[in-house]
Amino acid sequence: MTDAPLLRVVRGNPDDAELAALTAVVAAAAATPAPAGKKRRTSWWGDRATAVHAPQAPGEGAWRASALPR
Repeated sequence: MTDAPLLRVVRGNPDDAELAALTAVVAAAAATPAPAGKKRRTSWWGDRATAVHAPQAPGEGAWRASALPR
C-alpha cells in the first residue's frame, strides 16, 4: 500500500469543511455503481453495425443511400 494522498489541492486554500465536502462527493461518486442497462454510446464511424447492411442496388438515390446510416 502506498502513502500517496488520494486528493491533492493544486490551487487555492480550502478549509477543513470544504475538503470534507469534496472527499464526501468523490467517495459517493466512486461508490455508486453504473446504471444497469445503459449501453455505452459509440460514434457512427466506430459502430460496426452500420457496415453490415444489405448491398445497395443500382438505381435512383442509391449513391445517397450507400452512405447513410440505417
